[in-house]
Amino acid sequence: MKDFIHDICVVGGAGHIGLPFALVFAEKGFNVAVYDINQVALDTIGKGIVPFMEDGAELLLKKALAAKNLTLSNDAQIVSQSKNIVITIGTPVDEFLNPEFKIITATFEKILPFLNEDQLLILRSTVFPGTTDWLAQWLKSKGKMPLISFCPERVVQGKAIEEILNLPQIVCGITPEAEQAASDLFNLIGVEIVRLTPLEGEFSKLFSNAYRYITFAIANQFYMITTSAGVDYERVMDGVKYHYPRLDGLVGAGFSAGPCLFKDTMQLNSFAKNEFFLGQAAMNVNEGLVLFVTDRLGVKYDLKNTTIGLLGMAFKPNNDDARASLSYKMKKVLTFKAKKVITTDPYVTSDHDLMPLAEVVDQSDVLILCVPHKQYEHLETKGKPIVDIWGFLGNGTLF
Repeated sequence: MKDFIHDICVVGGAGHIGLPFALVFAEKGFNVAVYDINQVALDTIGKGIVPFMEDGAELLLKKALAAKNLTLSNDAQIVSQSKNIVITIGTPVDEFLNPEFKIITATFEKILPFLNEDQLLILRSTVFPGTTDWLAQWLKSKGKMPLISFCPERVVQGKAIEEILNLPQIVCGITPEAEQAASDLFNLIGVEIVRLTPLEGEFSKLFSNAYRYITFAIANQFYMITTSAGVDYERVMDGVKYHYPRLDGLVGAGFSAGPCLFKDTMQLNSFAKNEFFLGQAAMNVNEGLVLFVTDRLGVKYDLKNTTIGLLGMAFKPNNDDARASLSYKMKKVLTFKAKKVITTDPYVTSDHDLMPLAEVVDQSDVLILCVPHKQYEHLETKGKPIVDIWGFLGNGTLF
């Protein structure tokens, strides 16, 4: 039995999925290693700064650094020093909307020399159905036989620390021993355990995100139908949901994107041999909302002589993550139609083209509320018309 320095090593641990997980276990007193090839992010974390918005993370980070139970490294050898290996690299989709395995394969090739049979290996991010079983066979063919499990994260970005500790954890193992070892690990933080087979667990993660994506598409389709008919969608919503609990789940309209929902819906569609028709329809609706808004603007305004200001470039409210944000699709489409497109966001720091809010309001002829950040709740538009598909400001969409 090998002696280990670290209880857990989180691979890809400087990111949105890995770092909150590492901090939760470090807070519980475990010796946690973070392995990541992003040295800039590691340096930032080492200074006690969380590189993205995550409630409660900075306090836990400072405590972990002070207690010296959080180790940061860009050297894959640290994997060999860790009892439990948590992989936060998933399977994205490529330009053909099919799963892309290169990243996850490259990750395992890098850590392969440092794996041994005394370790538990946990896949944490979304993977294509069958990946856990495939990984077990691939590692076996390479002469590596750690315990292998799939324990998907199920958290909302920004609330990850709270939800890791409070949501039930789905646990799947290639063998009963792997399933039990993974259950034992999560029992240490006191969460309820739900046991599934690896394939069941992989579907459960994809179903969760695809279901949310479809529900957003329903709202967006309703919005486009009512708006085209000259009807205020928010008034319809208020009326139909008033003291009518059967429609409590009907959400408001808005841009639905980000790094997970679209991607996971397309992974499920790929697995279903492009016969996941509800998922395809949801993609057409949610991605098409940008085109709908743009076309409506073109009817009301002479876009070639109009400066458009986009408010909010993150993929969701009160967040700094701009990955896969439909605000950028809106910017790209309008760049070819409008006189000028200018953008602002109170949280996003990765875009050097962003301008201060006051300047965007001053210079724009028309404003579009792309993301309803709380800072915009009492927005002074200085008389400029504003398109608000979210119903956030309560003044209609100008369509």
